[in-house]
Amino acid sequence: MTQRTINGVSIECIQGDIANQPDMDAIVNAANAELHPGGGVAGAIHHAAGPGLDEECRPLAPIRPGQAVITGAHNLPNRHVIHCLGPVYGVDEPSDKLLADCYRNALRLAEQNGLGAIAFPAISTGAFGFPLESATRIAMATFVAEIPRLESVKRIRCVLFQSPDLKIYDRLLGEVAR
Repeated sequence: MTQRTINGVSIECIQGDIANQPDMDAIVNAANAELHPGGGVAGAIHHAAGPGLDEECRPLAPIRPGQAVITGAHNLPNRHVIHCLGPVYGVDEPSDKLLADCYRNALRLAEQNGLGAIAFPAISTGAFGFPLESATRIAMATFVAEIPRLESVKRIRCVLFQSPDLKIYDRLLGEVAR
């Protein structure tokens, strides 16, 4: 695990399963527009949360790229799930701004709900095709930009499924936290 503290807020990068972060108040779902179970992150979260999550999501859909909504966590060990629709790279434009909006809006929902710790996957980097290094730079820059506005959120965790992805996150966290 790589960890840096910026103005009292810890940013951590770990390899693991986003649906198994019991020490986080909220996890972020890299959702689809309809907030349905799917593959990848959304599938893992919905599977672990159980059918109640899908039922709670239905009236909140559809969401637009960059938008975030919050639900309960159901059978997950967290209090909430924050669902973000990341941009499809090369389709949803401006993709950089929309991806930053995902991270920003998720942090703001966590803050509005008095949450202290939030875990993010690498939004839009799977099936949505966003290049990992570019997406990571956007995530880190957004975290750093939002930290001065955070009062309740004191821990931000990036949960990467694969070791090569973690190496990129670790390197770029080191660059922004100098």
